[in-house]
Amino acid sequence: MRKIYVAGHRGMVGAAILRQLQARQSAGEALMLITRTHSEMDLTDQAAVRAFMQSERPDVVILAAAKVGGIHANDTYPADFIYENLMIECNVIHQAFDAGVQHLLQLGSSCVYPRAVPQPMREEALLTGVLEPTNEPYAIAKIAGIKLCESYNRQHGVDYRSVMPTNLYGPGDNFHPENSHVLPALIRRFHEALRDGLDEVVIWGTGKPRREFLHVDDMAEASLFVLDLPRDIYMANTQPMQSHINVGCGKDISIAELAALVAETVGYSGRITQDASKPDGTMRKLMDVSRLTDMGWRAQIGLADGIKETYDWFLAQTNTELRSK
Repeated sequence: MRKIYVAGHRGMVGAAILRQLQARQSAGEALMLITRTHSEMDLTDQAAVRAFMQSERPDVVILAAAKVGGIHANDTYPADFIYENLMIECNVIHQAFDAGVQHLLQLGSSCVYPRAVPQPMREEALLTGVLEPTNEPYAIAKIAGIKLCESYNRQHGVDYRSVMPTNLYGPGDNFHPENSHVLPALIRRFHEALRDGLDEVVIWGTGKPRREFLHVDDMAEASLFVLDLPRDIYMANTQPMQSHINVGCGKDISIAELAALVAETVGYSGRITQDASKPDGTMRKLMDVSRLTDMGWRAQIGLADGIKETYDWFLAQTNTELRSK
């Protein structure tokens, strides 16, 4: 029986990965799934993480825990983002190694790539240019996670892998009015505009930047696909000094087009205008997913269907919160 520890199982991605592992359990796969809530173990606490790893000694660690947020959150709390993410990665990866864990999967982010990198972004672009200033602290922490995995592989011969997802969305997303990513922020904004009868919704920036979006259930499937790859196949499709793999759908959409799609899904028919005084961030972020595609994995959930499912989940959560008050 394989013991698998999922760090960050209450987050959007961790929860999706846990659901898929539980489905494997139900189908008869011999798995023991280990989780801890933040109140049970603070991943920034080195002693706590060490005690946990020494006690549980999992066979596999999936590191989906991270402090995440949109442009506003990254720009407002840069110290929090770099400190907490560095501490989580250092503690989990090193203490996993110290407890004899041979297999680990670390989830990163597309923001690790330079601001002006050629599109679509290939894995080889890592560390070839200047990062996007608005999320540089978070990106540096995520780059450190990649290099931690590579360094432990090189020095100790373990099998620690990294996947770099594009922008993720889906059930379990953060819909906070200030600290969320663009897609859930738009869902909430258009929902509230429809509810309040507003004639206009203003979105940040020019609407011209293009972004790629991947449903979290696709991300979970891709993560387990990469984790399960035989080592020789994984290594044949990566490079010793760049052993991470991009995960995305290979298609992007402008923020203006995205806003129109969300408005249509929500049922909002008012004006959509742009506040060009607000930052756009990187003008285009599209992942080159040819490595993963060549190995046999493709995203299955279309953006329109995914947004509808996410909005339905948001409505269900909102109704539950209202009933509990």
